[in-house]
Amino acid sequence: MKKYGAEFIGTFWLVLGGCGSAVISAAYPDVGIGHLGVALAFGLTVLTMAFAIGHISGCHLNPAVSIGLWAGGRFEAKELGPYIISQVLGAILAGGVLYVIASGNAGFVVSGGFASNGYGEHSPDKYSMTAALICEIVMTMMFLVIILGSTDKRAPAGLAPIAIGLGLTLIHLISIPVTNTSVNPARSTGVALFAGGWAISQLWLFWVAPIIGGVLGAVVYRFIGSEDK
Repeated sequence: MKKYGAEFIGTFWLVLGGCGSAVISAAYPDVGIGHLGVALAFGLTVLTMAFAIGHISGCHLNPAVSIGLWAGGRFEAKELGPYIISQVLGAILAGGVLYVIASGNAGFVVSGGFASNGYGEHSPDKYSMTAALICEIVMTMMFLVIILGSTDKRAPAGLAPIAIGLGLTLIHLISIPVTNTSVNPARSTGVALFAGGWAISQLWLFWVAPIIGGVLGAVVYRFIGSEDK
């Protein structure tokens, strides 16, 4: 239960920190943090939680990561269900807390998207569904390669949280204009439930694509990271 609690708290922090920065601070008048700030915020949530709970649960914070680690032989199948449930519930709680905070501003309207992920008309720069699908698959694939490689027993000890946090920051720098960056079904679900409408109707892509990408990342790393000659 401690592991599941750690995943719950960690995913709560990821969604509150990352999506909170997008909803509250990204376009703040004159001194808004913009895309660069939001990208850094998501990276910092993972970096801080990796140090805080990595030794408890492994700090997955993401169903696609849990599935990718299972596909990579680093995680037991029997733990997938409880981990994913904990992650999604943590994300939903964070979405609720963020909604309460954001609605305290008289100008807040959830119809603005509430940091939800989307494609087509709901992509920040109007990228197509195909572009969004490919982007989310490839970005999640590379995220798993980074995770598996930096946590390999042959990698420098103790530095994985930094590599993973910076990796997620880079992913956001690339893909915020395309999908508002998911690479995490829990993160997408946590805010989509409050945004409603189009965010829920497009949520399927932000489950399917990251999971495919997570498995592909595991396959790639099992090939390049194998100790076999």
